[in-house]
Amino acid sequence: MTVTLWVVGGPGCGKGTQCEKIVAKYGFLHLSSGDLLRDEVASGSPRGAQLQELMSQGLFVPSDVVLGLIKEKINKGKEDKVPGFLIDGYPRELSQGLEFEKEIGPVDQVLFFDVANETLTKRLLGRAASSGRVDDNEETIKKRIAVFNEKNGPIVEHYKDKVVKINAEGAVEDIFAEASKAIDAVNKV
Repeated sequence: MTVTLWVVGGPGCGKGTQCEKIVAKYGFLHLSSGDLLRDEVASGSPRGAQLQELMSQGLFVPSDVVLGLIKEKINKGKEDKVPGFLIDGYPRELSQGLEFEKEIGPVDQVLFFDVANETLTKRLLGRAASSGRVDDNEETIKKRIAVFNEKNGPIVEHYKDKVVKINAEGAVEDIFAEASKAIDAVNKV
Protein backbone atom coordinates (compact mmCIF):
# COMPACT_ATOMS: atom_id res chain seq x y z
CA MET A 1 0.00 0.00 0.00
CA THR A 2 1.31 3.42 -0.95
CA VAL A 3 0.83 6.10 1.71
CA THR A 4 0.11 9.75 0.94
CA LEU A 5 0.95 12.30 3.64
CA TRP A 6 0.52 16.04 3.60
CA VAL A 7 2.95 17.99 5.74
CA VAL A 8 1.70 21.39 6.89
CA GLY A 9 2.95 23.96 9.35
CA GLY A 10 3.75 27.63 9.51
CA PRO A 11 6.88 29.12 8.01
CA GLY A 12 9.81 28.15 10.22
CA CYS A 13 8.05 25.19 11.88
CA GLY A 14 10.75 22.74 10.79
CA LYS A 15 8.89 20.94 7.97
CA GLY A 16 12.03 20.69 5.85
CA THR A 17 14.12 19.16 8.64
CA GLN A 18 11.41 16.66 9.53
CA CYS A 19 10.77 15.74 5.88
CA GLU A 20 14.47 14.90 5.44
CA LYS A 21 14.30 12.59 8.45
CA ILE A 22 11.06 10.96 7.27
CA VAL A 23 12.52 10.32 3.80
CA ALA A 24 15.65 8.76 5.34
CA LYS A 25 13.60 6.44 7.58
CA TYR A 26 10.70 5.49 5.31
CA GLY A 27 12.00 5.98 1.75
CA PHE A 28 9.03 8.16 0.82
CA LEU A 29 9.20 10.45 -2.20
CA HIS A 30 9.39 14.04 -0.90
CA LEU A 31 7.46 16.51 -3.04
CA SER A 32 7.77 20.19 -2.19
CA SER A 33 5.69 22.47 -4.40
CA GLY A 34 8.41 25.14 -4.28
CA ASP A 35 11.12 22.67 -5.31
CA LEU A 36 8.94 21.31 -8.13
CA LEU A 37 8.43 24.82 -9.50
CA ARG A 38 12.14 25.68 -9.26
CA ASP A 39 13.08 22.38 -10.95
CA GLU A 40 10.63 23.00 -13.77
CA VAL A 41 12.05 26.49 -14.34
CA ALA A 42 15.60 25.11 -14.29
CA SER A 43 14.66 22.42 -16.86
CA GLY A 44 14.36 25.08 -19.56
CA SER A 45 11.03 23.63 -20.74
CA PRO A 46 8.36 25.88 -22.29
CA ARG A 47 6.26 25.38 -19.15
CA GLY A 48 9.31 26.34 -17.05
CA ALA A 49 9.70 29.55 -19.06
CA GLN A 50 6.03 30.43 -18.41
CA LEU A 51 6.49 29.75 -14.69
CA GLN A 52 9.64 31.89 -14.60
CA GLU A 53 7.70 34.75 -16.17
CA LEU A 54 4.92 34.51 -13.55
CA MET A 55 7.28 34.20 -10.60
CA SER A 56 9.57 37.01 -11.74
CA GLN A 57 6.52 39.31 -11.74
CA GLY A 58 5.70 38.21 -8.20
CA LEU A 59 2.53 36.48 -9.36
CA PHE A 60 1.21 33.23 -7.94
CA VAL A 61 1.49 30.12 -10.03
CA PRO A 62 -2.03 28.79 -10.67
CA SER A 63 -3.01 25.89 -8.40
CA ASP A 64 -3.79 23.61 -11.34
CA VAL A 65 -0.21 23.99 -12.60
CA VAL A 66 1.25 23.09 -9.20
CA LEU A 67 -1.16 20.18 -8.88
CA GLY A 68 -0.18 18.99 -12.36
CA LEU A 69 3.50 18.93 -11.38
CA ILE A 70 2.69 17.00 -8.20
CA LYS A 71 0.52 14.53 -10.13
CA GLU A 72 3.31 13.87 -12.66
CA LYS A 73 5.79 13.09 -9.86
CA ILE A 74 3.29 10.87 -8.03
CA ASN A 75 2.53 8.90 -11.19
CA LYS A 76 6.26 8.41 -11.80
CA GLY A 77 6.72 7.42 -8.13
CA LYS A 78 3.95 4.82 -8.44
CA GLU A 79 5.72 3.36 -11.50
CA ASP A 80 8.92 3.24 -9.43
CA LYS A 81 6.96 1.60 -6.58
CA VAL A 82 7.91 4.12 -3.89
CA PRO A 83 6.34 3.23 -0.52
CA GLY A 84 4.80 6.63 0.05
CA PHE A 85 4.52 10.29 -0.84
CA LEU A 86 5.37 13.19 1.42
CA ILE A 87 3.65 16.31 0.08
CA ASP A 88 5.40 19.25 1.76
CA GLY A 89 3.66 22.61 2.09
CA TYR A 90 0.66 21.61 0.01
CA PRO A 91 -2.23 22.18 0.18
CA ARG A 92 -1.95 25.80 1.26
CA GLU A 93 -5.73 26.19 1.34
CA LEU A 94 -8.73 23.86 1.55
CA SER A 95 -9.72 24.15 -2.13
CA GLN A 96 -6.28 22.78 -3.11
CA GLY A 97 -6.73 19.80 -0.80
CA LEU A 98 -10.14 19.01 -2.24
CA GLU A 99 -8.80 19.29 -5.79
CA PHE A 100 -5.81 17.05 -4.89
CA GLU A 101 -8.16 14.32 -3.69
CA LYS A 102 -10.37 14.68 -6.77
CA GLU A 103 -7.48 14.59 -9.26
CA ILE A 104 -4.91 12.35 -7.54
CA GLY A 105 -6.49 10.41 -4.70
CA PRO A 106 -7.17 10.50 -0.99
CA VAL A 107 -4.68 11.70 1.59
CA ASP A 108 -3.99 9.13 4.30
CA GLN A 109 -2.73 11.54 6.93
CA VAL A 110 -2.00 15.23 7.51
CA LEU A 111 1.02 15.95 9.72
CA PHE A 112 0.56 19.41 11.21
CA PHE A 113 3.75 20.73 12.80
CA ASP A 114 2.27 23.13 15.31
CA VAL A 115 4.40 26.02 16.60
CA ALA A 116 3.42 29.24 18.38
CA ASN A 117 3.52 32.41 16.27
CA GLU A 118 6.18 33.93 18.55
CA THR A 119 8.44 30.90 18.07
CA LEU A 120 7.99 31.00 14.30
CA THR A 121 8.91 34.69 14.24
CA LYS A 122 11.99 34.11 16.40
CA ARG A 123 13.15 31.17 14.26
CA LEU A 124 12.68 33.04 11.00
CA LEU A 125 14.47 36.15 12.28
CA GLY A 126 17.34 33.88 13.33
CA ARG A 127 17.37 32.31 9.86
CA ALA A 128 17.30 35.78 8.29
CA ALA A 129 20.59 36.65 9.96
CA SER A 130 22.35 33.97 7.94
CA SER A 131 20.16 33.25 4.89
CA GLY A 132 19.92 36.61 3.19
CA ARG A 133 16.34 35.73 2.14
CA VAL A 134 14.39 38.87 1.34
CA ASP A 135 11.20 37.40 2.81
CA ASP A 136 12.80 36.89 6.24
CA ASN A 137 12.17 40.35 7.71
CA GLU A 138 9.86 40.94 10.66
CA GLU A 139 7.00 42.64 8.80
CA THR A 140 6.93 40.03 6.03
CA ILE A 141 7.29 37.19 8.54
CA LYS A 142 4.26 38.38 10.50
CA LYS A 143 2.21 38.60 7.28
CA ARG A 144 3.29 35.11 6.20
CA ILE A 145 2.33 33.66 9.58
CA ALA A 146 -1.05 35.43 9.55
CA VAL A 147 -1.82 34.14 6.04
CA PHE A 148 -0.76 30.62 7.04
CA ASN A 149 -3.02 30.67 10.12
CA GLU A 150 -5.98 31.98 8.12
CA LYS A 151 -5.61 29.42 5.31
CA ASN A 152 -4.54 26.42 7.42
CA GLY A 153 -7.49 26.51 9.84
CA PRO A 154 -10.05 25.29 7.28
CA ILE A 155 -7.68 22.48 6.17
CA VAL A 156 -7.23 21.25 9.74
CA GLU A 157 -10.97 21.47 10.39
CA HIS A 158 -12.01 19.67 7.18
CA TYR A 159 -9.46 16.86 7.56
CA LYS A 160 -9.69 16.66 11.37
CA ASP A 161 -10.04 12.87 11.30
CA LYS A 162 -6.73 12.60 9.42
CA VAL A 163 -4.79 15.42 11.09
CA VAL A 164 -2.08 14.56 13.58
CA LYS A 165 -1.04 17.72 15.42
CA ILE A 166 2.60 17.51 16.47
CA ASN A 167 4.03 19.99 18.94
CA ALA A 168 7.06 21.22 16.99
CA GLU A 169 8.42 23.49 19.72
CA GLY A 170 10.88 20.98 21.16
CA ALA A 171 14.02 19.14 20.11
CA VAL A 172 14.27 17.85 16.53
CA GLU A 173 14.55 14.21 17.68
CA ASP A 174 11.50 14.47 19.98
CA ILE A 175 9.45 15.98 17.16
CA PHE A 176 10.62 13.22 14.80
CA ALA A 177 9.66 10.53 17.34
CA GLU A 178 6.11 11.94 17.39
CA ALA A 179 5.99 12.13 13.59
CA SER A 180 7.26 8.54 13.31
CA LYS A 181 4.59 7.29 15.72
CA ALA A 182 1.91 8.98 13.60
CA ILE A 183 3.30 7.64 10.32
CA ASP A 184 3.65 4.12 11.69
CA ALA A 185 -0.09 4.17 12.47
CA VAL A 186 -0.97 4.55 8.75
CA ASN A 187 2.08 2.97 7.12
CA LYS A 188 1.21 -0.67 7.59
CA VAL A 189 3.87 -2.40 5.51
